[in-house]
Amino acid sequence: MAAWREFRKGKRNKKDVAMFELNLEDNIFQLHNELLAGKWKPDPYVSFGIKDPKPRIIHKASVRDRVFFQAVYRKLYPVFDPSFIFDSYSSRNGKGTHAGVKKLEVFSRKATENYRKVGFVLKCDIRKFFDSLDHKILLKIIGGKIHDPKFFVLIQQIVRSFEKLAGKGLPLGNVTSQLFANIYLNELDQFVKHKIKARLYIRYCDDFVILSESLEVLKGWISRIRNFCLYNLSLNLHERKTVTRKFIQGVDFLGYVSLPHRRVLRTKTRRRILNRVSIKNLPSYLGMCSHGREKRFANAISIKGSEVVDYRGDRQKEK
Repeated sequence: MAAWREFRKGKRNKKDVAMFELNLEDNIFQLHNELLAGKWKPDPYVSFGIKDPKPRIIHKASVRDRVFFQAVYRKLYPVFDPSFIFDSYSSRNGKGTHAGVKKLEVFSRKATENYRKVGFVLKCDIRKFFDSLDHKILLKIIGGKIHDPKFFVLIQQIVRSFEKLAGKGLPLGNVTSQLFANIYLNELDQFVKHKIKARLYIRYCDDFVILSESLEVLKGWISRIRNFCLYNLSLNLHERKTVTRKFIQGVDFLGYVSLPHRRVLRTKTRRRILNRVSIKNLPSYLGMCSHGREKRFANAISIKGSEVVDYRGDRQKEK
């Protein structure tokens, strides 16, 4: 029931969630009995496309399974989260994109001695991370901490309920996928922090940056990180998105371009906001602007957002 209460937040107007809630106790007890008897099997996924901003395929599980995944998440999170490095910011309590961007500013000041010296940034991205995540490697990592055999069997079923390639892939729509991603890439985090000994390292899902006062040091780390990802995690760095540059040139990370003494929204983010702004989402977009120097842009979207009135259905009409 606690998992249900967490799952339903922001979803109660969804048809499938409302249908599940009509017979909530029966559905919860049926799920409980299936788990108790060892008869739970995952339902098929429903896939659909979104553009956020680039096209993605979301695979949505049934409401019953998503409630169960939330319950599993509640058990796994406190086991694994304490082992994560502090500067991992994706899908963790008290973290998030804005915290990650703020820490980038802190690290940039350290790498440049408060912008008095030239500092450098290595920015990396893992190619098709969710599609490439290896089930065997993930389960081996999880098995190192989860010793209850019945619980581990259920985790195996969740991991193996989806494949993009043989024995690889996680569905983007599952709450467990976010945690599994952090468990998997924690191996990379530990390697970077304790083997390479990079002090100024930040990761958000499969994007990460390392700052240093030395460009040569950063370039030397690229091959070590690439080899670790390939041979230990069966992952590939995205060659085109693995770049080094001076911090003064700006770092495009987590929706913002960070520069000495200021931070601005990236151009693509601005365009997306202008295309989508309305009365309903205006406060959220103004919040994004407040984390950067975007007073003029905030005024522009305030004017545009106030000119749009949302009616029931998909129609929008100008005042």
